[in-house]
Amino acid sequence: MSWERTIGRVSFINCEPLFYGLDNSWDVLPAPPSWLTGHLLRKDCILAPIPAAAYAKNSSELVLVPDLAISSRGEVGSVLLFGSMPIESMNTIALPSDSASSVALLRHLVSKRNLQPKYVEMGPDLEGMLDSCDGCLLIGDRALEGARAHPDLVVMDLGSEWLQVTGNPMVFGVFAARRDSDVELIKSAYDALISRLEAFENDDSVRSQVIAASGVKSAQSVERLERYFGEVINRMDSEDMDGLRLFLKTACGMNDEPIMAW
Repeated sequence: MSWERTIGRVSFINCEPLFYGLDNSWDVLPAPPSWLTGHLLRKDCILAPIPAAAYAKNSSELVLVPDLAISSRGEVGSVLLFGSMPIESMNTIALPSDSASSVALLRHLVSKRNLQPKYVEMGPDLEGMLDSCDGCLLIGDRALEGARAHPDLVVMDLGSEWLQVTGNPMVFGVFAARRDSDVELIKSAYDALISRLEAFENDDSVRSQVIAASGVKSAQSVERLERYFGEVINRMDSEDMDGLRLFLKTACGMNDEPIMAW
């Protein structure tokens, strides 16, 4: 497997529109969001979606790829705080070990409410987390499944809360590459992904295939997946960039302007 022909992907269905039907000349490296940053820095792949918070931490070594993201403009459906009580009553909140942006976002949103719960990092398991803590944060497919199985335990959708607080879209994941990578190689990977996204957006047959494949990988109904792929967005425009800059500054302490690959 050549790292120059390998693209990292989040091992959740939120990236399915970008990777379903990808040209088989590319290898795909699936991993939890927080692991992909390490893969990228170690040159295990040419390009990968990583947590926006991880980009802030490693921005001196990375560049952002335009147009692509994992974002929402309100409800995201797969970044959720669970619990059996209001957030104001939570003394302890379990945080998943497989996320960085969502953890930084939750901490930021909770601080805006002048609350000070104790945070405990745990493996991402709804029942285990709530056995130990008053609330828990889950992301990706686990959050979708938790909401399907226990809708009464959903306390907050973090995408909705961010929009309500800031008026901006929330960019959870950015597509990044190493600064020392050949720009033409990065563009080649970008072209492969953007072509799949355009097919998903413009071809009803491809969209149906992506939703069917996502249904096989998850326990979600076609109706829920139709809605979900309107909540989670893989494109990044100027409004998303504004939201990203605000998140990087206010939640991650990054004051420098993000550097783009081209």
